[in-house]
Amino acid sequence: MTANAIEQRVFNFSAGPATIPVSVLESVRDELLCYPGAGASVMEISHRSKIFTEIAADAEASLRELMGVPEDYSVLFLQGGSALQFSMVPANLLRGSGKNAQYLVTGSWSKKAISEAKKEGDVSVAFDGKDGNYNALPAGGSLEIPADAAYLYYCSNETIQGVQFSEEPDCPASVPLVCDVSSDFLSRRLDITKYGLLYACAQKNAGPAGVTVVVIRKDLLERGDDTLPGYLNYRNHEQADSMWNTPPTFAVYMLGKIAHWLRDDIGGLQAVEQLNDQKAGLLYNAIDGSNGFYRGHAQTDCRSKMNVTFNLPNEELQSKFISKAASNRLDSLKGHRSVGGIRASIYNAMPLEGVQALASFMRDFASANS
Repeated sequence: MTANAIEQRVFNFSAGPATIPVSVLESVRDELLCYPGAGASVMEISHRSKIFTEIAADAEASLRELMGVPEDYSVLFLQGGSALQFSMVPANLLRGSGKNAQYLVTGSWSKKAISEAKKEGDVSVAFDGKDGNYNALPAGGSLEIPADAAYLYYCSNETIQGVQFSEEPDCPASVPLVCDVSSDFLSRRLDITKYGLLYACAQKNAGPAGVTVVVIRKDLLERGDDTLPGYLNYRNHEQADSMWNTPPTFAVYMLGKIAHWLRDDIGGLQAVEQLNDQKAGLLYNAIDGSNGFYRGHAQTDCRSKMNVTFNLPNEELQSKFISKAASNRLDSLKGHRSVGGIRASIYNAMPLEGVQALASFMRDFASANS
């Protein structure tokens, strides 16, 4: 990448599609016209070719290594994003089971998920944060999940409201735990054995939009009924090594690149978790040290380390903040309309210097406008 192109890049705080590591972009650039040994771009070769099947296998193996995925779990590369998973999860795990699915509604994405699940069977709300505009999570020990539930569903990190679970919610061992980890995927260590199924669309921490990773315990594959539309049945994808149809080949290739970057350049999930803690701390310190000029949306015990959401004293100052930040190469900071204010998304690929620059800007802005 030319020096001029690097100089033109902003610190991109977009909630997604989001920033990608420069070293990964440079590697992709170098292989874009002609992937080594292929005689063509990755985007031009068959998904059945030896070269691409090796790319896909390496991406899966790299994810398994990073996340510590046991052999009794399948890793699938699908399409459709989280929106499809809102339907696919209950279609496979709830439809026709005669059981009840339990949902934690902690923000916009879990709210959309339960709406789709109700089309497939009996669903209950085990927690709803609506009264606080989804600024809080259920207290530890407060959930009462029936031991015969089809599954317990939650979203680990709500990008819009900026709330994040620091640990898994209480769940009986007999109940599969299902989680949308889209916006904190690969940002920290997880004990995969606590989950029946977890999924993530890639465009936050794992590359461009287009591929969705599903990690599912193999015994749960048997729940999907053969009467399901073919694409909606997890078992079809598992049996076809994620090639039941043409997969999103370029996105899978990019996902593998991100996995290698995390392992080789960052040092694995423990190292990136420590870095993410440091980055989030810088912004929350700026909020807490502003004498009320900045007001965080999330309660302090469930603040997200991926999406920092806060408000300023009035709309005029918020508009001024966004404009001046952009002039300082701090981009895409406008909050979602349902929460307002500012949202700084600081996913894995956001460099520490970008967060340091934003924290410094926040302190200067508060001092000049208080």
